[in-house]
Amino acid sequence: MQASARVAFLGNDAWSVPSLEALAASHHEIALVVTAAAKPAGRGSRPRPTAVATAARDLDLPLAEVETARSGTGFERLVSATPDVLVVVAYGEILPGPVLNVAAIAPVNLHFSLLPELRGATPVQHALLLGLERTGVTTMVMDEGLDTGPVLLQREERIVPSDDAGTLGARLAVAGAGVLVETIDALVTNSITPTPQDDSKATYAPKLRADDRVLVWTDAATELVDRCRALSPEPAATTTFRDRTLKVYRGDAVHQTGAPGAIVAVTPEGPVVATGTGGFRLLDVAPEGRKRIGGSDFVNGFRPRVGERLG
Repeated sequence: MQASARVAFLGNDAWSVPSLEALAASHHEIALVVTAAAKPAGRGSRPRPTAVATAARDLDLPLAEVETARSGTGFERLVSATPDVLVVVAYGEILPGPVLNVAAIAPVNLHFSLLPELRGATPVQHALLLGLERTGVTTMVMDEGLDTGPVLLQREERIVPSDDAGTLGARLAVAGAGVLVETIDALVTNSITPTPQDDSKATYAPKLRADDRVLVWTDAATELVDRCRALSPEPAATTTFRDRTLKVYRGDAVHQTGAPGAIVAVTPEGPVVATGTGGFRLLDVAPEGRKRIGGSDFVNGFRPRVGERLG
């Protein structure tokens, strides 16, 4: 008979859900799921539960929707759950020592990069921003630092040219779910040794700001392609066209020259904008107040002209 662990699971994001589902299907016991309290969203500002709350209800798991796990009800529920392993996947809250120490065996975080690369809040987006060809997932023993704890297991994942943050993050979430269950199996049987990270090799993936979304046309076309990939499908990169906001979800780099920001060609697939190096063809956009459309529909509907400027 396989040894099992009592697990307390903390997560909020849709990318947390594959790990929760994998643990629920394993021989381990989920003693408690902790997630953020429902917040007003959408039309009518009705409270919307997190993706994790919805999944936990579907799986009939013990659930605590709380403002924080650091203190109050959230912390009390964690203590009462008496977990062997505390699991954190895309929870978005730095946890102090008293919370981490609730776990009898270890507090474990699933991080969407190959640590010590891309420590921080947005490793998936930064892997694309940097034009990396590979990334991966890491399980680590949590400490009070920002993704600084010793590594347990890692698995590499190739980044393909068609990836954006949505597709890459979803794929890493599924890969990470398997790694997470494998990690807990090994912790319970004491068959894994945590490996300290080499801090000298650390890189960082801080939270993206509003100005990180803006396309700067003096940048190289290849960099703008990567920025759009990193920001798709939400919140999307932005520029302006005819004095109105234009979201840009996807583009490709082509051989064109001209004044950065100027439309230098109008092709059936979409208009081409000159950049600091090369041309950027708009392939998927959303004009202000409208839904996402392809570059060809943008050309047909808005009739962009050579010489017009974006940004």
